[in-house]
Amino acid sequence: MSDTALSSPMAPAATAPRDPEHGPERAAHPPRIDAPRIVEIGPTGYMHAVWPRTTTFFSTWPDETRADPAQGRHIPTFATLPDLAARLADPDLDLVVVHAPACAPWTPRALGRTLFRRSVLHGALPLARALAPQLVRRRVAAPIAVLDFDDPAVIDRGNAFLLDRAVAYFKRELPADHWQAFTGTLHWRVPTARFRRVARNRRRMEKLLPLSLGVPLEVFARPLPAVVPEAEKTADIFWAGRVKDSSTVRETGLGELLALRDHGIVVDVPDAPLPLDAYLARMARARLVWTPEGYGWQCFRLYEAALCGSVPLANQPSIERHAPLLAGEHALYYDVAPGGLARAVTAALADRAALARIAAAGRAHVLAHHTPPAIARHVVDTALRLAGAR
Repeated sequence: MSDTALSSPMAPAATAPRDPEHGPERAAHPPRIDAPRIVEIGPTGYMHAVWPRTTTFFSTWPDETRADPAQGRHIPTFATLPDLAARLADPDLDLVVVHAPACAPWTPRALGRTLFRRSVLHGALPLARALAPQLVRRRVAAPIAVLDFDDPAVIDRGNAFLLDRAVAYFKRELPADHWQAFTGTLHWRVPTARFRRVARNRRRMEKLLPLSLGVPLEVFARPLPAVVPEAEKTADIFWAGRVKDSSTVRETGLGELLALRDHGIVVDVPDAPLPLDAYLARMARARLVWTPEGYGWQCFRLYEAALCGSVPLANQPSIERHAPLLAGEHALYYDVAPGGLARAVTAALADRAALARIAAAGRAHVLAHHTPPAIARHVVDTALRLAGAR
């Protein structure tokens, strides 16, 4: 995008009252709702893609090579970390958005991932990138929102400080019982009643909010897929994705799906990975798209299918969702017990008119709630509302 973000370092505030858990009090100015001033730290410039003019993005992706300060894109180095710290302390900031790391940078797992990379052979050792999120432990002049897009349905122990500092912790795979997000991390097993009675633990739990995975940035940047009329659909159900070494839902469901061909149902399963354009086109020509869970329940395919004008068919959700695609209204769901997938497909195809209605409503719902701009706006609005309430 061509919009230009701020490129000069922001000066830190001289003094600011400090809340030991949430940082300094909010600055006196009201937030810019249409163009919020944001500092984003993470592997993907999610907020930067939506508000490139007013978001300053520091990429923690280990293989990132493109820095463009004039466009608000930076790579954390030991030379630029002071600049990031100054920006975080600027009282003119509206929001800080941090993408939750998979683990703390000093753990053996993180050090191994950093040291044993091919890029190290070329002299690139991205240690500072792993340290960038840790700067929010220091003085931050704006509310902090955390985005956890990771697959596991738990909060990594190394992100407890982010949970304490944030006004909202948005989690993609949020268990229906929010306490379960601490299982095996902040508690050694399923949190007990004693753990749940502790005030600090309850404050942490109450910050957890569902986060939509939504339509990926790469897909959203393309022209909106055209809707294929019912009469021009060429497949009854489409599937493309990893099965081997993925979830058992996929492994057991694929055989059941392929067996439907013996009953005259047109099942489109490509023999090889498809380019993105071909993948979206094949999806649009199917009435149903199978969207079983992988390493997490949410997958991009769920939202891509609806965007393409097809009906997503997923196994029953196991998490709390933001603006969920409702059963029978925006999508269809099935039970993973043997025969559940086949029965759901057969029943859905028996009413083509209903499928067309669901597909239209699902597409409208995704466009309204699950595009990157819609998700970013939800994060900003929710975080600023909670910050104002506190």
